[in-house]
Amino acid sequence: MKLIFASDSFKGSLSSRQTGGLLTKAARDVFGACECIGVPVADGGEGTVDAVCDALHGEKVTATVHDPLMNRIQASYGIAGDRAIIEMAAASGLTLIPEVLRDPMKTTTYGTGELIRDALDQGCRELYIAIGGSATNDGGMGCLRALGARFLDQDGNESDGCGKDTDTVTKIDLDRLDDRLSDASVTVLCDVKNPLCGENGATYTFAKQKGATPDTLELLEKGMQNYRDVIYRQFGIDCDKVEGAGAAGGLGAALKVFLHAKMQSGIETVLDLVGFDDLLDGADLVVTGEGRADAQSVCGKVMQGVALRAKARGIPVCGLCGSLGDGAELLCDCGVTSLYSLVDENTSIEEAMTNAEEVYYQAAVRMFSRIKGNEA
Repeated sequence: MKLIFASDSFKGSLSSRQTGGLLTKAARDVFGACECIGVPVADGGEGTVDAVCDALHGEKVTATVHDPLMNRIQASYGIAGDRAIIEMAAASGLTLIPEVLRDPMKTTTYGTGELIRDALDQGCRELYIAIGGSATNDGGMGCLRALGARFLDQDGNESDGCGKDTDTVTKIDLDRLDDRLSDASVTVLCDVKNPLCGENGATYTFAKQKGATPDTLELLEKGMQNYRDVIYRQFGIDCDKVEGAGAAGGLGAALKVFLHAKMQSGIETVLDLVGFDDLLDGADLVVTGEGRADAQSVCGKVMQGVALRAKARGIPVCGLCGSLGDGAELLCDCGVTSLYSLVDENTSIEEAMTNAEEVYYQAAVRMFSRIKGNEA
């Protein structure tokens, strides 16, 4: 029997790697000798660097960069061969700023550009950039400034590349853009489809949660419209028609337009990176899971991505989750054949979090025992 284990991390309790180890122990306790392969995975959000580095035997490196308010910090990213895996949130994330200081008029993605530059210094030419969790609404100008681009006002002065500066840009100068980027491929891990401007754009959809007030929302949208128009005049690309341009406060637009990035699903990219399809050869069962399965689980999350790959090969999939919420049953349409939860009438969420390893292991034993009983 060949079993594949590919679960997302259970935030605050278990890593993707830990779930694979616990499932392996439980499977061998129930089935005896069996081939178990644990595959660390993530969907492009938190934990993506760890999962990909773990699966590809890469390493994490640390660089000194600037946070969204231009304070110096240490931020890590992953390297596997000539591939770099970068989470923009490590340098430009919302969690890096105290709530009282959050203001997308003042924040910048400059630190993300510094991580990209450091990866280039390390010899990486395949760049994978996960762009969830940003604190910014700068259109990606800060990121590109760190890579040599200049964003100029009508007097030829260079902007700082913060959210407020989108309104003053009249010209984008790429003459000093790091020439190593011409030899690099850039893939953006992003499941957000929002355009740059408008009701569903970067500002109105995401900026409020980053600290924008009703007044600054109007200013930010006005600035983003100006930025959009400058890009269209110079490069002929309408970012209101580019899916994902509004992701991470417009960083999606900058990476797409200036670095010619490919926009791809986070989980699909991670599964490709770790060679998931090859691992499925000869598999009898796949087990996946996440902290909470609900309707959002079929919106580009780990369980959906894993299940669809297995379904295409006719391999049954079990989902072992922390808890099951409304809409979890939608995963069955994606190929999940059975769902199990750590939380039930005998186990509370608090207990599952506090004693995560033991609770998860015991739930895995119950799941495999039921499968074995059904096979008998």
